[in-house]
Formats: sequence, C-alpha cells, structure tokens
Amino acid sequence: MVQLNYIHIANYTTESGKTTNIKLSYQAFGKSLNDAPIVLVNHALTGNSEVIGENGWWNDLIGDHKCIDTKNYCILAFNVPGNGFDNTKESLIDNYKDFTARDIAKIFTAALKQLNIYQLFAVIGGSLGGGIAWEMAACKPNFIKHLIPISADWKSTDWLIANCHIQDAILNNSSQPLVDARMHAMTLYRTPESFTHKFNRSKRSNNLFNTVSWLNYHGEKLNLRFNIKAYKLMNQLLKTIDITQNRGSFLEIASKITSHIHMVTINSDLFFKPEENWKTYEELKKIKGNVNIYEINSIHGHDGFLIEFEQLSNFLKPIFQSKKLKNVS
Repeated sequence: MVQLNYIHIANYTTESGKTTNIKLSYQAFGKSLNDAPIVLVNHALTGNSEVIGENGWWNDLIGDHKCIDTKNYCILAFNVPGNGFDNTKESLIDNYKDFTARDIAKIFTAALKQLNIYQLFAVIGGSLGGGIAWEMAACKPNFIKHLIPISADWKSTDWLIANCHIQDAILNNSSQPLVDARMHAMTLYRTPESFTHKFNRSKRSNNLFNTVSWLNYHGEKLNLRFNIKAYKLMNQLLKTIDITQNRGSFLEIASKITSHIHMVTINSDLFFKPEENWKTYEELKKIKGNVNIYEINSIHGHDGFLIEFEQLSNFLKPIFQSKKLKNVS
C-alpha cells in the first residue's frame, strides 16, 4: 500500500458549532504534487484513499495509461476523517452527528491549503464522494477546473434521507448492526433487474437462495473490515449533502461556481435518481454554458459507477486527455 500521510488541522469548528482537532490521512499516486495537474478523488461511503494498487477500488479508471493517467497527473485522495482506514481508535469519531458533508469539504480544502495547493485540475467522486465534491465547489467556487460528481447530487433528497434514517436505526438497534445495515444498503445499491440477472432464483446445494448467500457475504465482509463508528458517521454525511443550507437558492450558489461541471448519472440508480440529476442539469443550463451530463446505461443501479468503467471512461477521456494545467502554488 502507498504510504499514508497526515495533515493536522487544529481547532476546526464544525457547522454544528463543535470545535475539534482533525488528523487527516491521505495518499498520493502518480506524478508528484509539484510536477503535474492535480486530481482529487473523493471516496464513497465505505471507501478509502486507496484508489489504485493491490486493493485499489478504482483501478479500472485510474492508473498508468488508464482514463485518468498516473503518468500525466498527480492523484490525491483524502480519507474522510473518522472512516477508520488507518486502523487507530483515535481517528474514530464518537459524536458523528456533529459533522455534515460540508464539514468534510471544508476540512479537505483546509488540507489542500496546507499542502500549498491553490488550484485543482479536477475533483471527482462517486456517491457520497460526489456530494462532497459539490460541497467543495460551493465552498471554493474558483478552485476547481473540472467538477465531476458521479452518481451523486448537490443535495440529499427526501428518499435518500429516509434510507439513511433507516440505516441509522439499524446501526443503533440491531444485534448485528454492520451486517444488517450493509445487507439493507446492498438492495438499494443494485436493482431488481440486477438481482435477477445475477441470481435468477438460483440456490446453493444447501437450498439457500444465492441472493441470500450474497447478502450474507457482503454483510459479513463489511463487518470484518469496517468499524461501526465509521459507518454511523459516513451514513450521517450522506444525508446532510446540501450546498444551499444557510446560503440561498441552488442557482444563486451554482452561479458562482466557475468549474466546468460534468455530471454522470446512471439510468437505473435507485439512490441518486437520474431524474434528479437531469433536473439539476436543466437548471444549470439556464445560467452556465460549461455544464454537461452523461448517462451510464446499466441494470446494476447505483453501483454502476464501480462496474460500468468502460462507459465511464469514454465519458471522461476528453476531459483528461485535454491540455494539462500546471499546478499553481
């Protein structure tokens, strides 16, 4: 694994008014920070900073001679504080409801300042990572050249908030909270069609439906590698995405963002519905010329951004094969 680096942010005050010290871990891949345009990758709910490598979760998109080419770019990835990736108890957060997605965006931008980074070529993230990307653009509207939220939106919808509420109830009341919460989540990350395509009512030799076996596997797997405090926090962040909170209307906030905005939606996404993304696109087109939307065609729902990498690469290649920017410091 590429070495974890740390940035200390002292006396950070959350949106809820609580003051704390943040120890932020991150990894960097590809070119060095001073030698190439910088791409910040924001991870999703149970993700981490290890975007490429032996256990890299986005190896299909990022790497040598891939869509986002590590021969040409510096890839930077922070761990959301409290996600537990560094396996230290001190990094976990007990009072998870003190934090919002905007807090994470502000912490990331503060860390970038400490690294003497004053411009990003791109910020890209899927799901929660895309929501944090939106929040970063709202916090620093002239900071990001290309904003690329994937399977995400600028706000948590009522549907998303409802499911996060159910997740929180499971995490606080179940006898096996991580297992049960993950099984519930997996039914939302995929679609009925995806389940039929994968299992078609098949059974194992013990007469157990393969659907049930698969859900059990994912629940138990997460239970082994993730911490319940981390899951509670990440679920809290997912339901608090809202770039307009205490600021004004969406168009008022979006009009200040100078980034080229490239939204990627999935036609079967049950979590961040494509209808919401298209509505966002139509609103943005009223005030911005540099906005695009791409739609992944998949039966696999929300998880499509981790599965349909060929479609995703085809959408993003024109961005990352364009003339490179030099980092401004």
